[in-house]
Amino acid sequence: MHTGKAFERDKLIRFHHCDPAGIVFYPQYFILFNELVEDWFNHGLRHDYAELVYTQRLGTPMVRVECDFLSPSKIGEVLTLSLGVRHLGRSSLGLLVEGVAGGVARVRASLTVVLANVDTLRSVPFPPALRAGIERYLLTD
Repeated sequence: MHTGKAFERDKLIRFHHCDPAGIVFYPQYFILFNELVEDWFNHGLRHDYAELVYTQRLGTPMVRVECDFLSPSKIGEVLTLSLGVRHLGRSSLGLLVEGVAGGVARVRASLTVVLANVDTLRSVPFPPALRAGIERYLLTD
């Protein structure tokens, strides 16, 4: 991860994440990325994600993902996922996600997520308080 504040979460690689060879089936990483974003809202930004969706009627769909699978992750390993903000726009975020297990880089992804009204499916600007929290995770090179 670049310099700057990053949000981290450990994820145990479970049986349901894996293919018959016992390694993470690559689409499962996208589920892990989505969980990481929700954890970041709940614990890093201290903004209840369920309240965001059900009360404020806002969501954060991924609109672009670029991913490198660097080394297999296996059942029973703990994957440390880190998230930092590369870009903060009016209603979009460019996120860098990296996963490491046993000191070995396993996955790296660039995600673009958009703050959107879940009823209209249109993007909306980040509210000032949420924007201020996100700014704490801006990465510097």
